[in-house]
This record gives sequence, C-alpha cells and structure tokens, in this order.
Amino acid sequence: MLITHHAEARAVLSDGRYVPPPVPQDGEPGTLAWLRAHVSRFSTGETHAERRRLVVERLSALDPAELRTAAKAATLDRCGDSDGDRDGDWRGVPTAVLGAALGVPDTSAVPAAASGYLSGEGSPQADAAVAELLGLTDLPAVTLLLQGHAATEALIENALTHAVPGDDPEAVLRETLRQDPPLKASRRLDTRTGEEVTIDLVAANRDPEVFADPDRFDASRGPAPHLTFGDGLRPCPAPAHALALAAGVLDALLEGTRR
Repeated sequence: MLITHHAEARAVLSDGRYVPPPVPQDGEPGTLAWLRAHVSRFSTGETHAERRRLVVERLSALDPAELRTAAKAATLDRCGDSDGDRDGDWRGVPTAVLGAALGVPDTSAVPAAASGYLSGEGSPQADAAVAELLGLTDLPAVTLLLQGHAATEALIENALTHAVPGDDPEAVLRETLRQDPPLKASRRLDTRTGEEVTIDLVAANRDPEVFADPDRFDASRGPAPHLTFGDGLRPCPAPAHALALAAGVLDALLEGTRR
C-alpha cells in the first residue's frame, strides 16, 4: 500500500501496529547484517526502546551549536574562506565532525559501511568497514555515524540547488527537508495483515491540505510539519544535530556569496 497524504502518513507513524520490516537476525558478528540486526532503526518493542535510549544518551553529550561551528570551520578549511566555492571538497565534513564529537578520530570507514545500511545490500567491503568502526567505538556511536552520513550529505546537496545569495541556511534547510527531502520514502509492515506500507515522503510533504502552494520552494515559509524526520512513535532522535551539521557546511559555502 502506498500512502501519499500527510494525515494518513502521520496516522501510520503513530500506530504501534506498523513496524519497520524485519531484517535477518543471523548475520556473522561484526558484519553489516549483524549490525542491522542490532541497531534501533530496524528493531521494535522494548528492544527498540532500549537501543534508542542508548543512542539518545550518546547524543545528550553533544551540543548542536558546537557541531555547527566545527562543521563551518572544517568546511572553510577544505574549501577556502573567501570564495564560497560550492564545488569544494566539503563532503565528509559532517561525518568527520560528528565522529570527532563522539570520540571517533577516524571516520574513513563510514561511507563503505553506510552504503548498504538502509538497503541491506552487503559486501566484503561493507563488512570490513563495519568491523573497523566497531573496533573504534561503541554501537550507539556507529549507529549515529551510519544513519547520519548519507542523509546529511544528501540534504546539503539538495539545499545547495535551491540556495541563493542572502539566504538563511536554516531556512533553506527547513524548506529542503519539506520540498526536496534526502529520504524519499519510509516503509512499515502492518503486523495485522503482513502488508508492507510505503509512505511517500515527497508527496506527504507536498500535501495541499497542509502546505500552501506545496510545489513551490519557499525558504521564507518558516517551520513546517514535514515528515522527513519521521513522526509519532519513532521520530529521528537527532534532528537538531543533523541540521546543525548541515547548517555549518552551508554557513561556509554560502559565506562568499553573501559578501
């Protein structure tokens, strides 16, 4: 079943009978399959609650304002501090900054490990990367790095296609999350029927019953009830941190264009 309306999507996300599709539980320890079976994103019930608690506990020690400052500084260091070069080598900055804040000095294995995190498409390279990360830090920190890596970079890339000189990075990011989200859909399993439900986040975030002129990108729209960070029972645990990292990169990339 495909859901495209905002109200219906929120109803599903708030109903405990809809859960993430289960993932295999028999992966070899230290592999990507094993990791997916042991993180909060793909678990349910009390198991999910406990795993999420550990992730939130890790996040509680991180200050979003400090992440933003560090992300801006790292981007300026890579891309230069005078020309607002949007094509500079900013990729990897959000993950490196988050890793440093979590006490993980080397995040070079994250892209390979994250490549199959959502899809479950494993590879020897992904397994080796997961094993490397687990040797550096704990599972909650690895969870945060993998869940944030691709999504944050995609958010920045999408925001840069809309940003113009003079824009407020936070406003651009808010509207990008609504109108051009990095994650296009979310899946749930109906435990009563076994039917898989797909929530079309692009359509739900452009529902004309909720958003005026929904297909128009409007950075001045202000905060909007988009569903990109989830809703209901399982919202993203780190929206403020993700936005801070993305805003820090945009602060640096747009700095030159605002002069």
